[in-house]
Amino acid sequence: MKITSKTRSKVFELANKLAPKMDGDKSAAFVQAWAIVKAGGLEIAVKGVTIGNRQEALRRLASYNPGQVKAVLVPEPANPADKNAVAVMVAIQGGHGLFRLGYVPRNLAPVVSAMRGQLPAVRIVSGTWGVCSKTTYGARVALGV
Repeated sequence: MKITSKTRSKVFELANKLAPKMDGDKSAAFVQAWAIVKAGGLEIAVKGVTIGNRQEALRRLASYNPGQVKAVLVPEPANPADKNAVAVMVAIQGGHGLFRLGYVPRNLAPVVSAMRGQLPAVRIVSGTWGVCSKTTYGARVALGV
Protein backbone atom coordinates (compact mmCIF):
# COMPACT_ATOMS: atom_id res chain seq x y z
CA MET A 1 0.00 0.00 0.00
CA LYS A 2 1.36 3.36 -1.02
CA ILE A 3 1.31 5.84 1.85
CA THR A 4 -0.17 9.10 0.61
CA SER A 5 -1.39 12.19 2.41
CA LYS A 6 -4.94 10.87 1.92
CA THR A 7 -3.98 7.59 3.63
CA ARG A 8 -2.33 9.46 6.50
CA SER A 9 -5.40 11.65 6.84
CA LYS A 10 -7.67 8.58 7.11
CA VAL A 11 -5.39 7.06 9.75
CA PHE A 12 -5.24 10.26 11.81
CA GLU A 13 -9.00 10.79 11.58
CA LEU A 14 -9.78 7.20 12.63
CA ALA A 15 -7.11 7.16 15.37
CA ASN A 16 -8.49 10.37 16.87
CA LYS A 17 -11.98 8.81 16.96
CA LEU A 18 -10.59 5.55 18.42
CA ALA A 19 -8.42 7.04 21.19
CA PRO A 20 -11.28 8.06 23.52
CA LYS A 21 -12.84 4.60 23.05
CA MET A 22 -9.48 3.03 24.01
CA ASP A 23 -9.10 4.83 27.35
CA GLY A 24 -7.17 7.65 25.69
CA ASP A 25 -4.33 5.37 24.51
CA LYS A 26 -3.33 7.24 21.33
CA SER A 27 -0.49 4.86 20.55
CA ALA A 28 -2.80 1.82 20.53
CA ALA A 29 -5.39 3.84 18.59
CA PHE A 30 -2.85 4.63 15.84
CA VAL A 31 -1.76 0.99 15.61
CA GLN A 32 -5.40 -0.11 15.28
CA ALA A 33 -6.18 2.66 12.78
CA TRP A 34 -3.19 1.74 10.56
CA ALA A 35 -4.26 -1.91 10.55
CA ILE A 36 -7.83 -1.01 9.57
CA VAL A 37 -6.80 1.44 6.84
CA LYS A 38 -4.21 -1.00 5.40
CA ALA A 39 -6.85 -3.73 5.24
CA GLY A 40 -9.32 -1.37 3.58
CA GLY A 41 -11.79 -1.71 6.45
CA LEU A 42 -13.20 -4.39 8.73
CA GLU A 43 -15.30 -7.49 8.17
CA ILE A 44 -16.87 -8.68 11.40
CA ALA A 45 -18.80 -11.85 12.28
CA VAL A 46 -22.09 -10.94 13.96
CA LYS A 47 -22.50 -12.54 17.39
CA GLY A 48 -25.76 -13.90 18.82
CA VAL A 49 -27.23 -15.15 15.54
CA THR A 50 -28.47 -18.41 17.10
CA ILE A 51 -30.66 -16.75 19.72
CA GLY A 52 -34.45 -16.75 19.40
CA ASN A 53 -35.79 -16.73 15.85
CA ARG A 54 -32.62 -15.28 14.31
CA GLN A 55 -31.72 -18.49 12.42
CA GLU A 56 -35.11 -18.45 10.70
CA ALA A 57 -34.66 -14.77 9.87
CA LEU A 58 -31.19 -15.46 8.42
CA ARG A 59 -32.56 -18.36 6.36
CA ARG A 60 -35.12 -15.97 4.88
CA LEU A 61 -32.57 -13.18 4.38
CA ALA A 62 -30.30 -15.60 2.47
CA SER A 63 -32.95 -15.86 -0.25
CA TYR A 64 -32.75 -12.13 -1.06
CA ASN A 65 -30.35 -10.46 -3.44
CA PRO A 66 -27.51 -9.06 -1.25
CA GLY A 67 -28.25 -5.54 -2.54
CA GLN A 68 -31.74 -5.73 -1.04
CA VAL A 69 -30.52 -6.40 2.52
CA LYS A 70 -29.41 -3.27 4.37
CA ALA A 71 -27.63 -3.18 7.72
CA VAL A 72 -27.56 -0.47 10.36
CA LEU A 73 -25.29 -0.38 13.41
CA VAL A 74 -27.04 0.92 16.52
CA PRO A 75 -25.09 1.75 19.71
CA GLU A 76 -26.83 0.62 22.90
CA PRO A 77 -25.24 2.62 25.76
CA ALA A 78 -28.07 1.55 28.11
CA ASN A 79 -27.42 -2.17 27.47
CA PRO A 80 -26.89 -3.73 30.93
CA ALA A 81 -24.51 -6.39 29.58
CA ASP A 82 -22.14 -3.91 27.88
CA LYS A 83 -22.34 -0.11 27.73
CA ASN A 84 -20.34 -0.22 24.46
CA ALA A 85 -22.72 -2.73 22.80
CA VAL A 86 -23.47 -2.16 19.12
CA ALA A 87 -26.51 -3.97 17.69
CA VAL A 88 -26.61 -5.09 14.06
CA MET A 89 -30.05 -4.33 12.67
CA VAL A 90 -31.16 -5.37 9.17
CA ALA A 91 -33.98 -4.45 6.83
CA ILE A 92 -35.14 -5.54 3.41
CA GLN A 93 -35.30 -2.82 0.78
CA GLY A 94 -38.95 -1.81 0.54
CA GLY A 95 -39.79 -3.73 3.74
CA HIS A 96 -41.10 -2.41 7.02
CA GLY A 97 -38.99 -1.96 10.14
CA LEU A 98 -35.67 -3.28 11.37
CA PHE A 99 -34.77 -6.69 12.80
CA ARG A 100 -32.04 -7.18 15.43
CA LEU A 101 -29.74 -9.76 13.88
CA GLY A 102 -27.18 -9.77 16.69
CA TYR A 103 -24.26 -7.75 18.00
CA VAL A 104 -20.78 -6.63 17.07
CA PRO A 105 -18.27 -8.67 19.16
CA ARG A 106 -17.55 -6.98 22.49
CA ASN A 107 -13.83 -6.48 21.74
CA LEU A 108 -14.60 -4.67 18.46
CA ALA A 109 -17.55 -2.56 19.64
CA PRO A 110 -15.41 0.50 20.54
CA VAL A 111 -13.70 0.36 17.13
CA VAL A 112 -17.01 0.05 15.30
CA SER A 113 -18.47 2.91 17.36
CA ALA A 114 -15.62 5.12 16.18
CA MET A 115 -16.37 4.15 12.55
CA ARG A 116 -20.12 4.78 12.87
CA GLY A 117 -20.32 7.19 9.95
CA GLN A 118 -19.89 4.24 7.59
CA LEU A 119 -22.87 2.37 6.18
CA PRO A 120 -22.06 -1.31 6.59
CA ALA A 121 -22.59 -4.02 4.02
CA VAL A 122 -24.06 -7.27 5.33
CA ARG A 123 -23.30 -10.76 4.00
CA ILE A 124 -25.33 -13.82 5.02
CA VAL A 125 -23.27 -17.00 5.25
CA SER A 126 -24.32 -20.60 5.84
CA GLY A 127 -22.65 -23.89 6.53
CA THR A 128 -23.11 -27.29 8.06
CA TRP A 129 -21.43 -27.79 11.40
CA GLY A 130 -21.61 -30.28 14.23
CA VAL A 131 -22.83 -33.81 14.51
CA CYS A 132 -26.41 -33.27 13.37
CA SER A 133 -25.36 -31.94 9.92
CA LYS A 134 -27.91 -29.12 10.21
CA THR A 135 -27.40 -25.95 8.16
CA THR A 136 -26.57 -23.04 10.39
CA TYR A 137 -26.61 -19.43 9.23
CA GLY A 138 -24.39 -16.55 10.18
CA ALA A 139 -23.83 -12.95 9.13
CA ARG A 140 -20.84 -10.73 8.56
CA VAL A 141 -20.82 -6.95 8.33
CA ALA A 142 -18.19 -5.02 6.41
CA LEU A 143 -17.13 -1.46 7.11
CA GLY A 144 -14.90 0.35 4.63
CA VAL A 145 -12.61 3.29 5.31
